Amino acid sequence: MTQVAQASAAKSAKNTAERHIRKVAILGSGVMGSRIAAHFANIGCEVVLLDIIPLEDPKDEKQEKSLLWRNSLVNKFLVQATKSKPAPFYSNAFASRIKTGNLTDNLDWIADCDLILEAVIERLDIKQQLFERVEKYRREDAIIASNTSGIPMHMLIEGRTQGFKDHFCGMHFFNPPRYMRLLEIIPCKDTKPEIVDFLLHYGDLHLGKETVLCKDTPAFIANRVGVFAIMSTLHAVEKYGLTVAEVDRLTGPIIGRAKSATFRTLDVVGLDTTIKVANGVAQNVPNDEQKHMFELPNIVKELDNRKWYGDKTKQGYFKKTKDEKGKTVILELDLTTYEYKPTEKPKISVFGKAKEEDDLSKRFSIFLNDDSKYGDFFRTTFYDVFAYVSNRIPEIADHTYQIDNAVAAGFGWEMGPFAIWDALGVKETIAKMEEAGYKVADWVKNVDSFFKTENGKKMYFDIESKSYKTIPGTEEFIVLDAIRTTNKVWGNDGTTIFDLGDGVLGLEFHTKMNAIGGEVIEGINTAISLAEKSYSSLVIGNDAPNFSAGANLAMLYMYALEQEFDEIEMIISQFQNTMMRAKFSAIPVVSATSGLVLGGGCELCLHSDHVQAHTETYMGLVEVGVGLIPAGGGTKEMIRRTANTFTTGDPKLNRLQDVFLNIATAKVATSAQEALEMGYLRGHDDYTLNRSRLLADAKRKAMEMVASGYTQPIQQLNIDVEGKSALAAFTAGAVGMLYGHYATPHDIKIAKKLAYVISGGDLSGAAQVSEQYLLDLEREAFLSLCGEQKTLDRINSILFKGKPLRN
Repeated sequence: MTQVAQASAAKSAKNTAERHIRKVAILGSGVMGSRIAAHFANIGCEVVLLDIIPLEDPKDEKQEKSLLWRNSLVNKFLVQATKSKPAPFYSNAFASRIKTGNLTDNLDWIADCDLILEAVIERLDIKQQLFERVEKYRREDAIIASNTSGIPMHMLIEGRTQGFKDHFCGMHFFNPPRYMRLLEIIPCKDTKPEIVDFLLHYGDLHLGKETVLCKDTPAFIANRVGVFAIMSTLHAVEKYGLTVAEVDRLTGPIIGRAKSATFRTLDVVGLDTTIKVANGVAQNVPNDEQKHMFELPNIVKELDNRKWYGDKTKQGYFKKTKDEKGKTVILELDLTTYEYKPTEKPKISVFGKAKEEDDLSKRFSIFLNDDSKYGDFFRTTFYDVFAYVSNRIPEIADHTYQIDNAVAAGFGWEMGPFAIWDALGVKETIAKMEEAGYKVADWVKNVDSFFKTENGKKMYFDIESKSYKTIPGTEEFIVLDAIRTTNKVWGNDGTTIFDLGDGVLGLEFHTKMNAIGGEVIEGINTAISLAEKSYSSLVIGNDAPNFSAGANLAMLYMYALEQEFDEIEMIISQFQNTMMRAKFSAIPVVSATSGLVLGGGCELCLHSDHVQAHTETYMGLVEVGVGLIPAGGGTKEMIRRTANTFTTGDPKLNRLQDVFLNIATAKVATSAQEALEMGYLRGHDDYTLNRSRLLADAKRKAMEMVASGYTQPIQQLNIDVEGKSALAAFTAGAVGMLYGHYATPHDIKIAKKLAYVISGGDLSGAAQVSEQYLLDLEREAFLSLCGEQKTLDRINSILFKGKPLRN
């Protein structure tokens, strides 16, 4: 790097560090605007949300002047946001951070905003008019951004001042903004580099997004490639005569894509939306060699003619109806007759072969080497995409990782197109593609692999220098796949222990859904032993979607069927002892959570010294759903934590009742914030917005705990319990739920067992007990429920039908 470049980089870093976003204005409160506002509120920003006054005429002059009427549109959308599913807010309490107004009376509110983001209707003239008005009020150093998905950025700022252009940039969120990881950053030629650098960093660190630098080209990166892939799939469906059910079977999780696959996704998003994007690209890319692929196939044109756009029109490629018994039935569209028929799970030989392979990379080879029509389908669709992305560099992006990251984060692919190409072998695939008549970009022919791992970091092939470089912004990430072979310390079939460096040991679960069974228990104990002997701390986490979905029920079910209660007691005792060992070990234990953190997984976190929680952590003690109560110390910990917050005059039963209801109803927190409100997380636990940073943040916390002088805790002997008064109150409440038809008789039996434990057992009054006393009560209640047939029926339903049973 030259001295000039170094000075520029240092200046950019300084500007990034000095700039802050504390107050945000969102202009436009529709589905995207209100949800983007919600996400900024989630991260603590003060938000101004503005929209137009209602278009309809007021009833009278008095109403026209009424603030309630003039702000009715924006207020309606904000209320809808607080009620929508999935929830855009981490907690609805955060809606109080949003101040609503209208664009006629309140545009001057943007004067003290650090970021002004436009999300109004997709019309160039309206956006330009709005920006002309924004220029009158904006602070000169404020960033102005647009969330447009299709209008070229340079057209939006025509006629604006140089200062406006310097601070303008595209910020394209994907819907729903809280959950979709992609944020495309699209600068114009006048955008200051420090603004671009800041937004890339801010979006990553504070909004939790995969921020991707895009060029100002039609549909940017994700939609350009993602919609091309969809259109390729639709054309191939016609070519090979596949059914809706076959395609969704083949293009979902089996190839690392969303469960909604192809046709279900089109129905959810709205076929009209996909048509709009496809038409927009086709009309604006005259030099695209694959422009014809964006033309609508007949199976799209026909639905467009009939206005069958999916969920929004109540029918598309699927349709919900009722049978003669009133039960909901899902029908699929016959693509030859355009009539609906009952959907059936198709039997596809190559699908069965691929399903036996756990490694996603190897599944691609199984599909593309198949000699049936399904193999033809995969070869066509994958080769189409490979050729297309190779020819989009440098048009839409300069680097392969930008395309892969955008498509993966924006469309829910586990692996981007270049990573899949790597898995199949770059040169071997090129040979097959050329034999089939495909033309790849010349630069690809000099590449052995697009990505490689070196020193624990993922590297990309840089086309210009013809060398491998670290992907920018990932230097601080810990990627377990990148250290899986070099840093492994120990492992069994269910866990792997890694050296994370700096004296920190890492433990990863890799059972199905990271369920906790004997192998995981062995892994936890081994990791603690190794850490206490040769390391300073332990981080428990993974790169999978879910931390842990709970205990492995299969062995428990087998022993319960055989009434081997001594074996069950041994398993539960071992689990309890392991949780207590994690809590009272000589080294700090940090759990890094994301996704599902249920049952035993939640109990492990409750016994960890610290939890570094991704904000999308869904935590709960859900054992009641399988006819049991938490018996790995989960109930004990919730009693202890609640009792330790009691102060003189506290309504103790009310506080304990919250614990009782959360466990008795198997309530799951829908965010890390809600987990804090429910008591599963503590005030000193920390949060990570970007999932990719989670393990690194957890490691950093573990090191901080060591540096600050970690002290091994001791078991608590004086936990307040309330005895028979609490037991009577909780039991009465449970019976009331039965009479109100909110619970079944077996729910009540479980609730009474739970109430017994939370009350401290058969005590005549309030008393103080030890942690071990409560563990013994847990274990006793758990064992008795294992002998109940209705509990066995619930476990059976989860194991063999994959759904809960209310009996």
